Amino acid sequence: MLDFIWDKNTMLDNKTKELIAIGCSVTANCHPCIKYHTKKARDLGLDDEAIGQAVDVGQMVRKGAAGEMDKLLTELAGVDQTDNPGCCG
Repeated sequence: MLDFIWDKNTMLDNKTKELIAIGCSVTANCHPCIKYHTKKARDLGLDDEAIGQAVDVGQMVRKGAAGEMDKLLTELAGVDQTDNPGCCG
Protein backbone atom coordinates (compact mmCIF):
# COMPACT_ATOMS: atom_id res chain seq x y z
CA MET A 1 0.00 0.00 0.00
CA LEU A 2 2.14 2.83 1.29
CA ASP A 3 5.31 0.80 1.65
CA PHE A 4 7.34 3.63 0.16
CA ILE A 5 6.65 5.63 3.34
CA TRP A 6 7.40 2.74 5.67
CA ASP A 7 10.62 1.86 3.87
CA LYS A 8 12.15 5.31 4.25
CA ASN A 9 14.52 6.06 7.07
CA THR A 10 12.45 8.47 9.17
CA MET A 11 12.27 9.62 12.78
CA LEU A 12 9.09 7.57 13.27
CA ASP A 13 9.28 3.84 13.80
CA ASN A 14 6.80 1.51 12.09
CA LYS A 15 4.71 1.05 15.24
CA THR A 16 4.18 4.81 15.52
CA LYS A 17 3.34 5.02 11.82
CA GLU A 18 0.72 2.29 12.20
CA LEU A 19 -0.87 4.02 15.18
CA ILE A 20 -1.08 7.22 13.13
CA ALA A 21 -2.55 5.25 10.22
CA ILE A 22 -5.18 3.75 12.55
CA GLY A 23 -6.24 7.19 13.78
CA CYS A 24 -6.39 8.48 10.21
CA SER A 25 -8.40 5.46 9.10
CA VAL A 26 -10.97 6.12 11.82
CA THR A 27 -11.15 9.80 10.89
CA ALA A 28 -11.66 8.90 7.22
CA ASN A 29 -14.30 6.25 8.04
CA CYS A 30 -12.33 3.82 5.88
CA HIS A 31 -13.28 0.22 6.73
CA PRO A 32 -10.61 -1.47 4.57
CA CYS A 33 -7.95 0.90 5.96
CA ILE A 34 -8.77 0.26 9.63
CA LYS A 35 -8.80 -3.50 9.06
CA TYR A 36 -5.46 -3.37 7.24
CA HIS A 37 -3.70 -1.10 9.72
CA THR A 38 -5.10 -2.84 12.80
CA LYS A 39 -3.77 -6.17 11.53
CA LYS A 40 -0.42 -4.64 10.62
CA ALA A 41 -0.19 -3.01 14.08
CA ARG A 42 -0.87 -6.34 15.78
CA ASP A 43 1.73 -8.01 13.54
CA LEU A 44 4.23 -5.44 14.84
CA GLY A 45 3.36 -6.35 18.43
CA LEU A 46 1.07 -3.49 19.37
CA ASP A 47 -1.54 -4.44 21.95
CA ASP A 48 -5.25 -3.62 22.19
CA GLU A 49 -4.59 -0.73 24.58
CA ALA A 50 -2.28 1.07 22.15
CA ILE A 51 -4.59 0.42 19.22
CA GLY A 52 -7.55 1.59 21.30
CA GLN A 53 -5.79 4.85 22.12
CA ALA A 54 -5.17 5.49 18.42
CA VAL A 55 -8.84 4.74 17.72
CA ASP A 56 -9.87 7.18 20.48
CA VAL A 57 -7.77 9.96 18.95
CA GLY A 58 -9.24 9.28 15.51
CA GLN A 59 -12.76 9.40 16.93
CA MET A 60 -12.08 12.73 18.65
CA VAL A 61 -10.71 14.23 15.43
CA ARG A 62 -13.63 12.85 13.39
CA LYS A 63 -16.17 14.22 15.87
CA GLY A 64 -14.52 17.63 15.91
CA ALA A 65 -14.38 17.76 12.12
CA ALA A 66 -18.05 16.76 11.84
CA GLY A 67 -19.05 19.48 14.29
CA GLU A 68 -17.11 22.09 12.36
CA MET A 69 -18.68 20.89 9.09
CA ASP A 70 -22.14 21.25 10.63
CA LYS A 71 -21.32 24.82 11.63
CA LEU A 72 -20.10 25.60 8.11
CA LEU A 73 -23.22 24.08 6.56
CA THR A 74 -25.40 26.19 8.81
CA GLU A 75 -23.44 29.28 7.84
CA LEU A 76 -23.44 28.56 4.11
CA ALA A 77 -26.93 27.17 3.67
CA GLY A 78 -28.68 28.81 6.56
CA VAL A 79 -29.89 25.38 7.65
CA ASP A 80 -29.24 23.88 11.06
CA GLN A 81 -27.68 20.44 10.41
CA THR A 82 -26.85 19.51 14.00
CA ASP A 83 -29.79 17.11 14.48
CA ASN A 84 -29.92 15.82 10.89
CA PRO A 85 -28.89 12.14 10.75
CA GLY A 86 -28.18 12.50 7.03
CA CYS A 87 -28.69 9.95 4.31
CA CYS A 88 -26.64 7.27 6.05
CA GLY A 89 -27.84 7.73 9.60
